[in-house]
Amino acid sequence: MFSSYDGLCTIGELAEHAGVSVKTVRFYSDRGLLPEASRSAGGHRRYAPEAVERLAMIRSLRGLDLPVPEVRRILDEQDERDGAGAGGADGTGGALEDAVAGRLRLLGSELAALRWREAALRLVQECPATERPARLRLVGAVAAPPSTASLARFWRSWLPARMPARSVTAFLEAAVPHPPDDPRPAQVLAFARLHAFVTRPCDGRGGSSQPWAHGVAGARAPAVLYAGLAEAYDLAGGELRRGAEPAPGEALDGFVDAYARTYGAHDTPAFRRVLAGRLATDPRIDRYWDLTAEVISAPGGRPEPTPGSAHDWLLAALEEATA
Repeated sequence: MFSSYDGLCTIGELAEHAGVSVKTVRFYSDRGLLPEASRSAGGHRRYAPEAVERLAMIRSLRGLDLPVPEVRRILDEQDERDGAGAGGADGTGGALEDAVAGRLRLLGSELAALRWREAALRLVQECPATERPARLRLVGAVAAPPSTASLARFWRSWLPARMPARSVTAFLEAAVPHPPDDPRPAQVLAFARLHAFVTRPCDGRGGSSQPWAHGVAGARAPAVLYAGLAEAYDLAGGELRRGAEPAPGEALDGFVDAYARTYGAHDTPAFRRVLAGRLATDPRIDRYWDLTAEVISAPGGRPEPTPGSAHDWLLAALEEATA
């Protein structure tokens, strides 16, 4: 490949053959990615023919924007396989798979951030000029891509203190909306308002804002209640999706049963009347659920059910059944 008597080449010849600068070859050599075969009597670097293929591999990996440490791990793994007789200089292996997967995750996050920023900018651009400063402050308080940490903190402070961690996690999965990967400006606005709602000062999350069911005694009671409610909400969500009016049925039976089992009561007409009265006086956070529906629903389509809208549907069904 090279014209020298020993088959080796200088750094300049390697750079010319690979179509890169001498500075680039020196950079990779100094970082141990491109070993020298020897040095000339004058101290100049000399490379073996295999350096051309190795340099091409390095350039390909760097072209994928993989950092130098990741490139080194991939090449080291390849050298180990070659030394063990596994053959193949294609760079495939666990190190490459891990590096590519990690890079894809990072790019996914970067793309999500860009899409969110684009929608936020359109939101500011498209609103009346007099509203832009306030809207800019609103959306500017939300990171890109947005974090749901503030929403989770809101619910952790609202849920019963005795509630088991597993039950809390299950509830958060249902109650905390995940921002869409490709949001519309209206969804960005709804999420920004949701963030402002849960982080506003004096938001009334004191003891007086707790539902009466949170006062039930016993360590297992909250877990029993919320597990039962989750099943009832799922059933009610199906009814909401098909546009059904609130009515007695399996969803309502499960809803009432969750409260009855929590309090050690029986599902009787008398219990249902008492339950309807107590639930009707519970504090409400309708604003949270309305905004959540805006975040998770496709613009222009039917609102996606939330635990809040499912609860309202079930309560209306209960009131109708006990009227």
